[in-house]
Amino acid sequence: MITVTPLSVLKKYWHYEAFRNNQEEVIQAVLSGKDTFAIMPTGGGKSICFQVPSMMRPGICLVITPLIALMKDQVNNLKKRGIFSLAIHSGMKFSEVKKTLDNAVHGNFKFLYVSPERLETSLFLEYLPSIHINLIAVDEAHCISQWGYDFRPSYLRIASLREIIPETPILALTASATPSVQKDIIENLNFRPGHKIFQQPYDRPNLSYSVFIPPSKENKLISILQKVQGSSIVYCRSRKSTREVSKLLRLNNINSDYYHAGLSTDERNQKQDEWIQNKTRVICCTNAFGMGIDKPDVRTVIHFEIPEALEYYYQEAGRAGRDGLKSYAVLLYHITEISSLEESISLRFPETKTIRHIYSLLCNHLQLPAGKGKGSSFDFEIAAFVEKYNINALLTVNTLKILEQEEVLQFSEQFFSPATVEFLAGKSNLEHFESSYPSYNSIIKGLLRSYEGIMEQPVFIDEFILAKFISSSKEDVIKKLTELHNFRILDYNPRKDKPQIYFPENRQRAEDLVINEKNIHKRKKAFEDRLHKMIAYATQKKICRSCFINEYFTGKPGKPCGICDICLAQKQKSINKNEIDTVEQTLVDSQRLTVEEISKQTGIPIKKVLSILQFLRDEEEIVFDIDGRISRR
Repeated sequence: MITVTPLSVLKKYWHYEAFRNNQEEVIQAVLSGKDTFAIMPTGGGKSICFQVPSMMRPGICLVITPLIALMKDQVNNLKKRGIFSLAIHSGMKFSEVKKTLDNAVHGNFKFLYVSPERLETSLFLEYLPSIHINLIAVDEAHCISQWGYDFRPSYLRIASLREIIPETPILALTASATPSVQKDIIENLNFRPGHKIFQQPYDRPNLSYSVFIPPSKENKLISILQKVQGSSIVYCRSRKSTREVSKLLRLNNINSDYYHAGLSTDERNQKQDEWIQNKTRVICCTNAFGMGIDKPDVRTVIHFEIPEALEYYYQEAGRAGRDGLKSYAVLLYHITEISSLEESISLRFPETKTIRHIYSLLCNHLQLPAGKGKGSSFDFEIAAFVEKYNINALLTVNTLKILEQEEVLQFSEQFFSPATVEFLAGKSNLEHFESSYPSYNSIIKGLLRSYEGIMEQPVFIDEFILAKFISSSKEDVIKKLTELHNFRILDYNPRKDKPQIYFPENRQRAEDLVINEKNIHKRKKAFEDRLHKMIAYATQKKICRSCFINEYFTGKPGKPCGICDICLAQKQKSINKNEIDTVEQTLVDSQRLTVEEISKQTGIPIKKVLSILQFLRDEEEIVFDIDGRISRR
């Protein structure tokens, strides 16, 4: 008899030989039926922690995530491993949702991905008791906390699932959470006594953090990228800045491109793929870039402005050096940015009067009359809206976020709903159609050969990949799919990639709009605290960068890293600059010296020579060969 273990499942489906960090401990806690909270950095393998135990048990894992694009990627990746999965997200028709839930009840599926808003629909709640759920996995769990940096009110209702399936364990997952946010997550998910918490250390021994206030950020950026070769990400705070910085780098012969949420899905995918494949060396982007990307060989992550929170900074900087090799996280800023950030608070948390005014303009712009619109979704271009009404774009975006948190509407700035196809015609009718209309044979056969299960349920398709498979153009594929849809041979839903506004209830009159000012004030205070902590990180000159981050997230400072700008500056204080120059010159004049030889030639004591060499090695100015001899890089 073959014993099924977490490791055997990992090897069978994922072909990995061993677990990483504390993945196996998290999995064992889940298998023992305990509510579990895992705090793991981006790229730390969070999905394995719910996928492996769910594969070991009968039933289906309910995965709650707000990220539609990641739903699609995970469903497709699982399918490639022979694991069938389902997804329910905004943009799906009622009939599609119902068919998906039927498959969850009766089909041989192991994962059901849903957005948190879907949990509250009457259709989902009607089906829930009939679905054999073996685990509830809550991804991006920090969204449940009003003290967190991406609060979503729909997350607060996840705990109500316990009333329907009380014995099913919950696994909460997030990349970063302060102690207050951790406490909020555990309380709001109604974790049972005996629950387990796993937190990976926040220190990254191979990642050097640095902060600079240069006379010219542009020149410093170019200097860093010329000195440190390899793949890089440059984070910018605006779409305009991504284009300008990328252009600057190209003018200086540094292969670069830009990325932001305003690009089409095809453009974003192409730019992302070319960077992943190292066809593009540097990607200049907003924080819309990087989610779900696990590129191990990123050597530098450079922030061109101060982010709004250490949570953002830590996650984005942490995309460097996942291969364990020496890498750099660099923050560049001007003093003026600090006052600009503090002044932006009023734009982020506008007064109730302003919120009502923009809500009224929005509804008029969408031509939505009072008392109408429940369940309606609209394409929404922010640029056109702010230009039409001459209002601040940042104020508009933040007002929409407040309206979303007040559950007046749902706003998806980076919305992506992939195309789906399901055959409606049975086998005999399909054969008859093909013989009558042979011009459609290639696309029908292409669909049937490329997408398993397409006769039984809607499946995600990519029109571009299908076009390549059948040696056609994307435009012709879309045209034929539309015609087959009109023939009722199949049900084709083209993808959507424009920002979306969804109204869960009818439009209200602006003066009747209820805004919970007390809650907004709480979130404003939490935002101010996070912002001031981020500013403190950037401006302080005494505490090791890694220690500062560790204390922010855990309350404990940890051990100094020895390689950040502050640690290196403290090392340099203990050694004389003239002595450093002397050692460097000695290594220029003579190659491959031992520590003793350097000490003898310079007259500097061996102990101090060792300190100087450590400093120069951290700065990557020297290398040690296999015999312990030192030479200039």
